[in-house]
Amino acid sequence: MLLTDFDALTFDCYGTLIDWETGMVEGLKSLSDRAKRPLTRDQILEAHARHESSQQRYTPAKRYRDLLPIVYKRLAEEWGVHVTHEDCVEYGRSVGNWPAFEDSPGALQYLKKYFKLVILSNVDNESFQASNRRLQVEFDAIYTAEDIGSYKPSARNFDYMIEKMEEIGIGKEKILHTAESMFHDHKPANGHGLKSCWIYRRHEQQGFGATMNPGQMPNVDFKFDSMLDLVKAHQEQLRVK
Repeated sequence: MLLTDFDALTFDCYGTLIDWETGMVEGLKSLSDRAKRPLTRDQILEAHARHESSQQRYTPAKRYRDLLPIVYKRLAEEWGVHVTHEDCVEYGRSVGNWPAFEDSPGALQYLKKYFKLVILSNVDNESFQASNRRLQVEFDAIYTAEDIGSYKPSARNFDYMIEKMEEIGIGKEKILHTAESMFHDHKPANGHGLKSCWIYRRHEQQGFGATMNPGQMPNVDFKFDSMLDLVKAHQEQLRVK
């Protein structure tokens, strides 16, 4: 199996293309600095993942920028910190400040020459628009949790993506789902018979950071430590061909 076998790359955005962990830690700094006990970076991220995943299950139709304030409130309660409603809302609007990984814009611009590029993200449309400006590429389709009314890893999100991709002439056998999160992306991709590519951004760190533990690790068909490594592998395959 080669990267050149596929017609479309469907991307998770946050954690894969956008450095959401850095964005979260910076956005939570005024809260985590006041916690009653010292918190490591991973403790902050893991707590965020737990509250975010829980809230997404209970309120699957809530827009991400309206869900994050609830996560912020739950973290403040857990860490024993007083916050105002305005503090919570401000955190919900912070997604547009989350940085892109340094290699994402250039890699996407290169891949655009060879593939349809599609987003399947747990974000809302307004927040993604701000992130898209950082990624500096025009995606061929954008499917958000706001569009679908549920959050990954729900099967509904992948059902929706596959159906809409078929409507633009791309069957699932020609889709390579490209993501960092085992929990949100690779496990449900396995369940839908999609081939997948793991961009292992946390390869130098332990644990799962801002994503939940998926339990049994899913299968992946390709694995790279960065988007740049994915581009290099594609370039090499073109040379061989």
